[in-house]
Amino acid sequence: MAISSAQNHFRSISLPSRLNPYATKLEVELQKLKTREISKKSDCITTEGIKSWLLGLAELYNYVEELMLSPTTQKSLVQHYQNGKIVEESLKNSVELLDSCGAIRELVVMVKEQVQFLQSALRRKGQDSSIQKDMNEYFSFRKKMNKSIAKSLKKLKHLERKNGATLTDNHNLPMATRMLRKTTDYAISIFRSLLVFFSSPAASMGRWSLVSKVKSVASHRNDGILSEVGSVDFALNSLNAAIRNSNSKVVDVKMAGEKLQNLDASIEGLEAELERLFRQLLQSRVTILNILNY
Repeated sequence: MAISSAQNHFRSISLPSRLNPYATKLEVELQKLKTREISKKSDCITTEGIKSWLLGLAELYNYVEELMLSPTTQKSLVQHYQNGKIVEESLKNSVELLDSCGAIRELVVMVKEQVQFLQSALRRKGQDSSIQKDMNEYFSFRKKMNKSIAKSLKKLKHLERKNGATLTDNHNLPMATRMLRKTTDYAISIFRSLLVFFSSPAASMGRWSLVSKVKSVASHRNDGILSEVGSVDFALNSLNAAIRNSNSKVVDVKMAGEKLQNLDASIEGLEAELERLFRQLLQSRVTILNILNY
């Protein structure tokens, strides 16, 4: 799956001016998140960009939470809108988002474990040909991971269709519901981008296409062109080719180690932001449940 073709653009947000201070804060945060996405000119998705989006998304849910805790909002949602049907729909969406976020967190943990295992093997074996087995196992894991990612993307697509259908008829809904649905739309887009980041093609050792090679060489010259995942692919394939041709050098091992270290550090940052967002999504679900029992 090519990152550039899968990168998603968020829907344009245009909300009416309100006196409610939480609504005003939400409008500001929505615009910030939109600006972060628009200002990204690179053809790839990087962890820094994703962390920025996750941080902004957590802030959005925080403001939605404050808005929904308003007694006036809760009464309006339950008493005047089909006996809580709209709230029940929001609850179902919140469960699906929680599941998606949880699946992504598990994915990140597995990738981190694989990266650290390969780092350890590389330190022990260096240029020895036995390291090829460890690199092949890493790529094998990546291919299996991509199958799981495809399933997660399919679930997000289903949720996007459900949420998108309600976004087209928002003007008669309570303000909190409109805000929550738009925030859900952003969450789906960001989760998709995160999954795409980890699903860059897991190339077979020594069997890259010409396009992949060109992109990898470009990445070696400028780390901003390929993601951290792609940079690791390039470094590992370079090392494998050198070992296969019996001309491996210390610099090949060093580059592979550096790229793995960069990816490991990037993943650690993602873990923290995902944990924060997961807690925020969980709290949002609790609030919706409380509204149903209002």
